[in-house]
This record gives sequence, structure tokens and C-alpha cells, in this order.
Amino acid sequence: MSQQWSPPSTGTPAKIPNNLVLAIVASVVSVLACCLPHGLISLYFALQVDKKSLAGDTGGAANAAKQAKTWGWISIILAIAWVLIAFIFGVFTAILSMIGRR
Repeated sequence: MSQQWSPPSTGTPAKIPNNLVLAIVASVVSVLACCLPHGLISLYFALQVDKKSLAGDTGGAANAAKQAKTWGWISIILAIAWVLIAFIFGVFTAILSMIGRR
């Protein structure tokens, strides 16, 4: 019979990435682009990761990290989409204005 070998436990849980940089970038981009609160939601969850990890709640910390990443990307994507839509409408307005002058 053979048994699976597992490395000895070090006593410290694995570090869960808090996605704080993504959350800060998402907050700044969303505020500059369209003032949507999605970036702040991402920042809220990112700030919870380390607190939950230190409290021993690794499941909660992993969930908060996932939520922070998800809301961060949602915020960035919506901000980019909003800027593109505003740019397209601006171009169409300029074209219609030029046509109206003729």
C-alpha cells in the first residue's frame, strides 16, 4: 500500500490576495469617468480581505477577494463603456452640427 505524501503544515494560512490595487484603480476610474459607485464597492470588499484573514475566516476572505476583483472589473468596464458612448455621441453631435451649418 502506498500513501499520499503531504508536506508538513507551517501553521500560517496561505496569503489571500486582497486586490486592493485593482479596487483603488477602479474607484478612481469610475469617479473620473461617470461617478458610479461600483469602484467603491470593490474597495469596500478589498479592505475586508485582510481583516477576515487575520480573524481566521479564510472562506470569507477568499469570498471578499473574489467580490473585490469582480466589482473592480465591472467598474472599469462600465467606465470605459460610458466614455466610449459619450465620445460617439460627441462625434455624432459634431457631424450633425456641421451638416446643419450648410
